[in-house]
Amino acid sequence: MPDSPLEPLTLPRDLDGWRAFADERPRELLDRVTAIDLRLISETDLTLRERLSLWNEADIALAAAAAPSHLLSESHPDEGVRDAAEKQAQLIDAVQSRRLLDTSLWAVFSDGDDAALDAGEQRFLAQVRRDFRRGGVDLSDAERDRVRELAERDTALSLTFSRNIREGRREIRVPASSLAGLPADFIDAHPADAEGMVTLTTEYTDLMPVREYAGDRSVRHALVGAYNDLAWPENEAVLAELLAVRAERAALLGYGDWADYETETRMIGSSAAVAAFLEQVAAAVGPAAAAEYDRVLARLQRDDPDAAAVTIADFWYVLGALKREEYDVDAQLVRSYFRFDRVLDGVLSTTGRLLDVEYVPVDAPSWHDDVRTYDVVRAGERLGRIHLDLHPRDGKYNHAACFGLAPGIAGRALPESVLLCNFSRGLLEHDEVVTFFHEFGHLVHDILGGHQKWARWTGVATEWDFVEAPSQLLEEWAWDAGALASFARNDDGEPIPADLVARMRTADAFGRALEVARQLGHATTSYRLHVERPADLREAVDGYYRAASPVTPLDGSHSYAGFGHLTGYGACYYTYQWSLVIARDLLSAFDDDLFDADTASRYRREILEPGGTRDARDLVRSFLGRESTFDAYRRWLAGE
Repeated sequence: MPDSPLEPLTLPRDLDGWRAFADERPRELLDRVTAIDLRLISETDLTLRERLSLWNEADIALAAAAAPSHLLSESHPDEGVRDAAEKQAQLIDAVQSRRLLDTSLWAVFSDGDDAALDAGEQRFLAQVRRDFRRGGVDLSDAERDRVRELAERDTALSLTFSRNIREGRREIRVPASSLAGLPADFIDAHPADAEGMVTLTTEYTDLMPVREYAGDRSVRHALVGAYNDLAWPENEAVLAELLAVRAERAALLGYGDWADYETETRMIGSSAAVAAFLEQVAAAVGPAAAAEYDRVLARLQRDDPDAAAVTIADFWYVLGALKREEYDVDAQLVRSYFRFDRVLDGVLSTTGRLLDVEYVPVDAPSWHDDVRTYDVVRAGERLGRIHLDLHPRDGKYNHAACFGLAPGIAGRALPESVLLCNFSRGLLEHDEVVTFFHEFGHLVHDILGGHQKWARWTGVATEWDFVEAPSQLLEEWAWDAGALASFARNDDGEPIPADLVARMRTADAFGRALEVARQLGHATTSYRLHVERPADLREAVDGYYRAASPVTPLDGSHSYAGFGHLTGYGACYYTYQWSLVIARDLLSAFDDDLFDADTASRYRREILEPGGTRDARDLVRSFLGRESTFDAYRRWLAGE
């Protein structure tokens, strides 16, 4: 084990240990918070610096309680542990909300001479005071009680919404003869039953190959339709109430709408700015998306002359056909170079080279046998620990995301983070390789940025509409011929040819505008649901997607019921395009060498390692030497 004065979190080795970890440990940490709050209120001779230090101690305890609770509620194989963790996550959120409504605690920070504080302490104090105001501390007693009820209800509804998605796995049965076009390994893994039928699930391991390769349009529509109805009708009423709760809370706190509340702490700044940004993206992408759509529809009609529109269930299949026929990119050939174990090694080696770190495998206890654990090491010093939980199973989070486990605090606690993904154990689509790099970007950001004094700024705790930029930047290494050649090999040991990668990059530019338009549909849905609060969710969401993209949603679908980002991201799914504008600009600093040592070192120093200790605009300006612009994003949209 590398030399380090800090030890990672000790995880349980048996089910009883996990039950205690999920239930008793968070309670002990919340008791610590209660004790700190009593000190803050009762010890009237504390200096302002001492009060801030104690508040930070409470932040550390809350983060140490919250991170594992949210992780285990989405990942532990035992339902009882998941339920206990979910209950604790709800309790922790309630404690956080109640503290910001406590007038006695507010009095500790509402005044006092801050002249003796350094710049970091003054910034911290300003944000603490902002948190109290946003929490509703200056409202009347009755209004504070109502805000507390609403905050706790938001948490409960959000957890229910997520649980329904996690447990909403669907199945369809189709004739084995209808799987023409799917890869041989997929067909081998899905044998027909006695009736000649095959069962397909909404897990990514089935969904992604079917939507990419299934020549039978009815099969694509059936499985994508089942996926789009994930957690429906269960989440219909949940979402409607969640939107109402957030609207009432925003109004009580003095905000125009929930988007105004959420964006106050983000780069974009206001609800109106979100609307303007979405319009800017729509104007930039509209003409190209319309032109691409004409080509895609014409290709679909070669297979199905009666097809009047390209639906979301046709989108990836037809794009793949065009790329195969017009750009000589066969997705099945491409995937033959991306066996999971080699991709895992490639992600580790590529990011290790870029970030000047090593990943040392560790034999440590975890919540499931699939979990792989590594220490992140530089020059013999352990910087943190990562856990990779990468394959699907019942009861597990069914998308791809990075979760915190232990918040890093300088000199006190190592940062630990977790990837929850749902990759096949065999061959991966190149899109999945890109997703792996993206999520790994969050992971390394959390580790390298996880060495701060203040808990609120450690790891990925930057403005929420900047946090995707480092991950979107890292996706580019999944398209680099040199990086891919180091690990992308077929079963004969042959590396992926550079000319194939070049064709993949050229082909990727086609369909880009339609993909951005699809993302614009997600962003519009996220924003307008919270601002407009339509009475008929299905009709409204259908309209949002049809207005954003010429690729149509499936008639009668309820995709919003499975739109997991509506909890954590709320009205702010615009974040993905906002941060992509920044990511494309950051990429320009690397020129033609993605492994340039000086640029990589500066990127680590200016973007990743500060965590949230500086405003995101300042981080970007320091790295680029100028303000970020829309120009690189516009060129990317144009395929340049």
